[in-house]
Amino acid sequence: MEREVLLDVKNLNVTFGEHRKKYDAVKNVSFKIYKGETFGLVGESGSGKTTIGRAIMRIIKTSGGDILYKGEKINGLILPELDQRVMREIQMIFQDPLASLNERAKVDYIVSEGLLNLEKGMDEMERKNKVQQALKDVGLLPEFACRFPHEFSGGQRQRIGIARALIMNPEFIVADEPISALDVSIRAQILNLLADMQKKRQITYLFIAHDLSVMRFITDRIAVIRKGEIVEMAETEELVTHAMHPYTRALLSAIPMPDPKREKEKKLLIYDPSVHEYGEDKPFWQEIRPGHYVLANRKEAGEYKRIYEG
Repeated sequence: MEREVLLDVKNLNVTFGEHRKKYDAVKNVSFKIYKGETFGLVGESGSGKTTIGRAIMRIIKTSGGDILYKGEKINGLILPELDQRVMREIQMIFQDPLASLNERAKVDYIVSEGLLNLEKGMDEMERKNKVQQALKDVGLLPEFACRFPHEFSGGQRQRIGIARALIMNPEFIVADEPISALDVSIRAQILNLLADMQKKRQITYLFIAHDLSVMRFITDRIAVIRKGEIVEMAETEELVTHAMHPYTRALLSAIPMPDPKREKEKKLLIYDPSVHEYGEDKPFWQEIRPGHYVLANRKEAGEYKRIYEG
C-alpha cells in the first residue's frame, strides 16, 4: 500500500544576500514527508535545517525549487485562498519558548492569535472555550490564560507555544528544536506530549534537531544535512545501525553513552571533508540499500555496498 505524501520538497534552494555577499544556505534539497509520520532533519548549527523549516512556513523566500503541500505548490506567489488554508493547516513550534512569545500579551491572546486572524466570525465565548481546551490539552490550567509569559517556567512556556499551534487544528507541524532550550527533566515531558498529540490528532511532524540520540526515539525517518545539502536519508533505525556517510558516522559517535566505561573507551570520529575525492567523479544522490539514500560518487557508493552487503 502506497503511503500518502503530505509534503514534497523538490530541489529547494534558499539564498541570502546578493552579488559578492550571496550565501547559499540550502542547496538543491529534496525529500518527501508522508502523512502521519515524524520526519527528522538533523545537522549541526548553521547547516540550514531551520532555514528549510522556515521556508516551508513561508517565513523566508525560496530562490529555487518547489515545496508541494498536498500536491499544491506553496512557495512563491500563491492564491489568497491557498495561503489561508496553509496558515491553518501548517503550524510551527519554535526553538526558544521565551523569544517566540509576546511578553506584553496575555496567554489568552497569544494562544488565540491565529483564530483572531483567520476566524473573523468566531464569537468571544467560543474563542475562550477553545483557548481553555488548548491549554488543557497541553497540561496547563485554564486559569493560566490571564497570565503573562514571564510568569511561567521554560517548560510551561513551550507548552503555551504548542497550544498556540494546536488550537488551529493543524495537519502538519514544523517543530524547530522544541526541546533544546529546556532542562533535561522537562524534555521527556514535551516529547511525550508531542507524541500523544500525534496519536490523538493524526498530526504529521517535521522534527528539526541537532541531537541524534533524541531523534532515534521519536522519528520514523531521518535526513542528515550538512552545509545546506542532505548527505544521507533513511528510516531511523536503518540510519543509526548502518550509517554510511562519514559526516553521519561522526554525528553518531558524539552521542553520549550511559555506561561510563563504554563512554571512556569509545572513539570519537571527526569528519574531514578532504576524505572525499570529488575530482571528475562527482557525488550524486543514490539509493544504496532499500530506502537508504546517500550523497556519494560512484567509487564511494561501491565501497558502501561492499561493506553493507558483506
